[in-house]
Amino acid sequence: MKMENAIRIMAGTMVLISLALGHFVSPYWYWLGVFVGVNLIQSALTGFCPAEIILGKLGVGKGKCCG
Repeated sequence: MKMENAIRIMAGTMVLISLALGHFVSPYWYWLGVFVGVNLIQSALTGFCPAEIILGKLGVGKGKCCG
């Protein structure tokens, strides 16, 4: 899997989790979605992406995609 796709999946999952937790547990969980959105914007502007560092250490994006 490409790193860009993994980051999009991770960000989308985090936003959906924050929406579910905000609805069922506490509205404060919506701040997680805000954090993810702000982080996506800053990474687009600066090129620094903490999710890319974490996923890289987990081995995402090192193998060949599609054989």
